Amino acid sequence: MAFGRGKVILLGEHGVVYGHPALAAGLGVGVHATATASTEDVIVARPWDVEARVGSDQPLALGLGAILEGMPADRPRVRVEVDVDLPGGAGLGCSAAIGVAVTGALDTLLGVERTAEERGDYSLRWERVFHGNPSGVDNAMAAVGGVALFRRGQPLQPVHVKKPLSLVIAHSGESSSTKEIVARVARQREAEPERVDEAFGAIAALVNNAKLAVEAGDLKALGQLFDLNQMLLAGLMLSTEKLEELCRVAREEGALGAKLTGAGAGGCMIALAKDEADAGRIRAELAKRSPLTLVAMAGA
Repeated sequence: MAFGRGKVILLGEHGVVYGHPALAAGLGVGVHATATASTEDVIVARPWDVEARVGSDQPLALGLGAILEGMPADRPRVRVEVDVDLPGGAGLGCSAAIGVAVTGALDTLLGVERTAEERGDYSLRWERVFHGNPSGVDNAMAAVGGVALFRRGQPLQPVHVKKPLSLVIAHSGESSSTKEIVARVARQREAEPERVDEAFGAIAALVNNAKLAVEAGDLKALGQLFDLNQMLLAGLMLSTEKLEELCRVAREEGALGAKLTGAGAGGCMIALAKDEADAGRIRAELAKRSPLTLVAMAGA
């Protein structure tokens, strides 16, 4: 059995697509996958009750086909089964977690040896089917975990976490397509390159300061950086009324900071709590307004 972690971007969304840094954290929940020899190449996904055969135009079949293209030519046909414990379209890296888990399961079956980092890189084949031009941060965190600074085209830079981060995640109830939102931001940048690049530069400065705050255990400063990042993302028209409401409620309940995570325009928000007990209380309040909430520790 292979595992792909979910992830949250702590700071740095969208700028990361253009070579700026992002600070990300792996989650303890994600996707498990197994692979066995079969008479046909097929992928089964639970709890979605989806069964897709390579050769069809089903998205999961296209993703599996992309991964199989680089596997040994003398391989047998395979049946891959995945159990997904993450919501899709929520900014939690569900697609990347599936890709990493599927790659890991096939590597095990076929005797392919890769490091975790190599598995994350290879599974970009899967992500390109679903997201067109992914930054690679989701795959990297799905494979490696922990807290890390990511810059496109460069190795992950692990970040030492002095104090574990108690994160509250709440789904807005609004679906978000990473591919579509990345394209939307690209159109903004094409129309107003100076404004958008200035925002990306400001976000990059927040990311670098957040790395220092995590290493120093300065949760108050990290929360303030969350809020500043949220303001910049909202300026890029990536927030929604519901995301803003969830961020506001989290802050009113004592969160040190709150922001959207992932592509935005729907999906999830994250709030930084003082500790795990506070996180539970904040989650309880957010659960009154969100269809899915959870508490996740990063760097524990």
